[in-house]
Amino acid sequence: MAELELSIRYETLPARVGAMVMATLLPFWGLVVPFCFGLFLSLILHSPGQLPPLTTTLVLLGLIAVPVLSVIITAFFEDDRLLISKEGLAFPLRLLPGLLFRREKVWADLSDVDLRWGRSSGFEGDDSLTLHFRSGGSARLPLTAIPKPDLEQLLLAIEVWGTGARRDAAVIELQNMLQNENKGIEHLSYTQMWEEELSRRFSATNFVPLEPGSTLQSGRLKIVRQLAFGGLSAIYLAQHEGVDLVVLKEAVVPPAADEQAREKADQLFQREAQFLARLRHPRIARVMDHFVENGRNYLLLEYVRGQDLRQLVKQHGPQPEQKVLEWAAQIADILSYLHGQDPPIIHRDLTPDNLVLREDGSVFLIDFGAANEFVGTATGTLVGKQAYIAPEQFKGKARTQSDLYAFGGTLYFLLTGDDPEALSVSSPRQVRQEVSVGLDRLVARLTSMEVENRPSSADEVLRLIHELMTHKELLPSVQSEGA
Repeated sequence: MAELELSIRYETLPARVGAMVMATLLPFWGLVVPFCFGLFLSLILHSPGQLPPLTTTLVLLGLIAVPVLSVIITAFFEDDRLLISKEGLAFPLRLLPGLLFRREKVWADLSDVDLRWGRSSGFEGDDSLTLHFRSGGSARLPLTAIPKPDLEQLLLAIEVWGTGARRDAAVIELQNMLQNENKGIEHLSYTQMWEEELSRRFSATNFVPLEPGSTLQSGRLKIVRQLAFGGLSAIYLAQHEGVDLVVLKEAVVPPAADEQAREKADQLFQREAQFLARLRHPRIARVMDHFVENGRNYLLLEYVRGQDLRQLVKQHGPQPEQKVLEWAAQIADILSYLHGQDPPIIHRDLTPDNLVLREDGSVFLIDFGAANEFVGTATGTLVGKQAYIAPEQFKGKARTQSDLYAFGGTLYFLLTGDDPEALSVSSPRQVRQEVSVGLDRLVARLTSMEVENRPSSADEVLRLIHELMTHKELLPSVQSEGA
């Protein structure tokens, strides 16, 4: 994984007001004052010795100082980014007095992280996060000045790299709340969600996920947090060699399985893991390693920085049709690559949650079904989210067209903001009349109940998408809600 660098937006109300004032005064200090400076300098050159030296000097210094100071003040107000890397943090200029005029701080210098917070989903003016440093100074960051997605990134960076700092309980509570909001479960506390998952999924099988701070491979891998759970598998965000972030998939064969089923599942996992490790596609997260430890199988995957499509739609509403088609072409290309392998790789869990949009606009597939598939083989566990599962997959007979069904459900979600109805033909146009007839028909074909009524392959889907993109008169935009 490439070195992770974050740019966190930090914009307070006084800074916005100051930037607006300086922008309003720009014609004065950027044009009028330099013009006056030129006239006065011309007067001095044409009439040497006629003006008092002291007055001349003061006027010249004033005419020089006004634009110079204005540029500095403007930069002071417009510096609205908090830069974060694995080495440390670089703060905006206006925080320098509290930091004893040391703009850059290394992670080892971070001693404490405190939070003043009203425990509500909305932040108030005096709610703030304060970072204290051993070398002296602190940075007080009002919560209203940082967008929630950026605030979650900041708290995660502190958790991953600021390991020597003390975080109070309120900081951890806020981090969990933000993560829950992004997953669409803002009405559940982290404790409630954890207890529900344990009782519903793990108690019957004695499968307990790894706790944050647990280590694997003699300390080379450190668990940062659990990202998802399912059946007898879990997904974690982990730190590799104390530096890079990676994704770790864990799968466990149930203790009740007989020895023959256990051996078969282990062989299947090893075979799938080795096969996936050989995959090379520009929009598929790379499988970096696979190993067995303490009787559990693990896949180590590349961490892709970005926002998954479910989070994107949750925050900004249904997406414009042209944009959805551009993403659809990339997803179809990914499926074409997977289905074109020998033997074909059936993903089995293609959903908005497993597709990440990077800042450059590229869509990445970030999860594979290898661990899920091997657990399902041993236990009969169904893989995939119900609303996106094709009818034949419910019967345990998944095929490449099953991924196309899930693909159609994903397009429906992107266009409408709602999950599709399980085991039904999806029609986004019934929810949003702005969706073109052509795209509505394609989604309906993809989600046909009968396999033979769907497109025959991802290549055919890609061709149909390109045809829709070419006929732009069929593509009225779906207005984003809340964008």
